[in-house]
Amino acid sequence: MKLLLVEDDLKTAQAVANGLKAAGFKVVVARTGNDGHEASQREDYDVIVLDWMLPGRDGIELLRTLRAAGRKMPVLVLTARDTLEDRVLGLESGADDYLVKPFAFAELLARIKALLRRAGDFEPLRKRVADLVVDLESREARRGGESIALTPREFELLAYLVRHKELTVTRAMLAKDVWREPHRATPINNVIDVHVAHLRRKVDDGHRTKLIHTVRGVGFTLREERP
Repeated sequence: MKLLLVEDDLKTAQAVANGLKAAGFKVVVARTGNDGHEASQREDYDVIVLDWMLPGRDGIELLRTLRAAGRKMPVLVLTARDTLEDRVLGLESGADDYLVKPFAFAELLARIKALLRRAGDFEPLRKRVADLVVDLESREARRGGESIALTPREFELLAYLVRHKELTVTRAMLAKDVWREPHRATPINNVIDVHVAHLRRKVDDGHRTKLIHTVRGVGFTLREERP
C-alpha cells in the first residue's frame, strides 16, 4: 500500500513514517502543502495522511484541490484543532477521518486500515466509461456490447486507465503500478507505448467516440471525447 504523509513537523513525520513502514506501507513524506500537492500529482496513493496546519498551502486547501480534481483516495486529517466547527470543516472539505494531536500511533494505524477496508469494500467491480464496461472480477471488457479480447497486461492497463478516468496517467505511474518497475528507463517507456497503442486499437477502432488519448509529453488519459 502506498501512503502519502504530508506533515511539516520533522519529528512527527519521521516517527509516523517509520511506524508505517514497519507496518508494511510504502511511505512518501512531504513537508509543505505545495510539496504534498506535487507528490499527489506524480503518482497515485492508496491513502493520504494530511496535517491541517502546513506552510504555504494548508491541508484543507490541498484537500479541496484533490477532491475538486476528482481524486477519491481516503484522506485522514491530522490536527491540533479539536473544536466541533473544525471537525465539521475538515469533513465537509472532503476528509474521510479526523485525528486530533497528540495521538497514539496505534490509533492512527487502526484508522488508516479501517479507511482502506471501507475504500476496498465500496469500489465497484464493474466500471463504465461511455459504452465501455470493464468487469474487474471476471477480468472482461466490452464496448458497445461487444467483447474485447485482451491480454492479461492489456486488461491491467485498461483497468488502471478506467480507475483514473479523466485524469492524466504518466508513464512513470504505469511503470510503477502496472509493470511493477519502479526504476523506469527508456526500454519500459517503449514497452508502455506499444501496449497503449495496441489497447487503443482494440478499444477505439470502429467507434466514433474515442476513449484513450495521448497527453503529449506527459502520458495518457481515458475519457469520452466526442467527434
